Amino acid sequence: MATPLTADRLLAALRAEGLEVVEHRSWRTNNRNHKGPWGPAHGVMIHHTVSAGTAASVELCYNGHSALPGPLCHGVIDKAGTVHLVSAGRANHAGSGDDDVLQAVIAERELPPDNEANTDGNRYFYGFEAVNLGDGKDPWPAAQLLAIERAAAAVCRAHGWGERSVLGHLEWQPGKVDPRGFTMDWMRARIGARLAVDPVPAKPTPPKPKPPAASKPPAKPAKPPAAPRYEPFPGAAFFKVGRNSPVVTAMGKRLVAEGCGRYAVGPGPRWSQADRNSYAAWQRKLGYTGKAADGIPGKTSWDRLKVPNT
Repeated sequence: MATPLTADRLLAALRAEGLEVVEHRSWRTNNRNHKGPWGPAHGVMIHHTVSAGTAASVELCYNGHSALPGPLCHGVIDKAGTVHLVSAGRANHAGSGDDDVLQAVIAERELPPDNEANTDGNRYFYGFEAVNLGDGKDPWPAAQLLAIERAAAAVCRAHGWGERSVLGHLEWQPGKVDPRGFTMDWMRARIGARLAVDPVPAKPTPPKPKPPAASKPPAKPAKPPAAPRYEPFPGAAFFKVGRNSPVVTAMGKRLVAEGCGRYAVGPGPRWSQADRNSYAAWQRKLGYTGKAADGIPGKTSWDRLKVPNT
């Protein structure tokens, strides 16, 4: 059981996973909360829009249509892999589905056949609509599939869920076929592999340099200083109880310098629970949560710590 993410936390989680995100109109307050509860959250549901074109699909999911009021999901994933947020609350995307499937998602085990429609899925699931005609012929670009993987992983990582908390609409509601064009077992395998490593936050766009003043000749570039040498990532298996290495000491000193030290004495060369607690504080400082902040170094967070070469 989990309290649904706030709009700010949902936005931050998606961007931390490396996604390009567009905030569409008044998405933060666009919801169906007046029609029923939103939460507790139990999983992420993937759909296809049965529509073409980014702008039209986003507007459709934001507003809904005569037979189904909007919002129709939380985020629309276009062909280029951009996520357009259209809601941060209850959305009309899941409809009624099988309570046995819900219990399997909560337990993160293999899903049973969906043969009933007796449970309100709009209450329990985040929904992402991917722009696709759903006819089995409309292609799924690699960038769009990667964005589906990242969006689902972002929400799972924020809640501490595994890939078994992700399902397709066709696995929830009898008669549904979406998403059509790839299998959910294949997508869950991709999501699981992503959750096994640190996320790669999106890089901010650097500001454009100002041109030099017209009256001054361009300055000669200064000779760059020698590049500092840092310890390469030794692999997660390196960090185990009993490991004795100067690399552990150097790592601990960098954690203290970053304000993440959790040592009563030290740091020293022997890997300890204090080292793990300190590294978990560093992961949280970078924005990781749940299983991604377990104190075991991953390559991305290690490279950003910049441990001096020993």
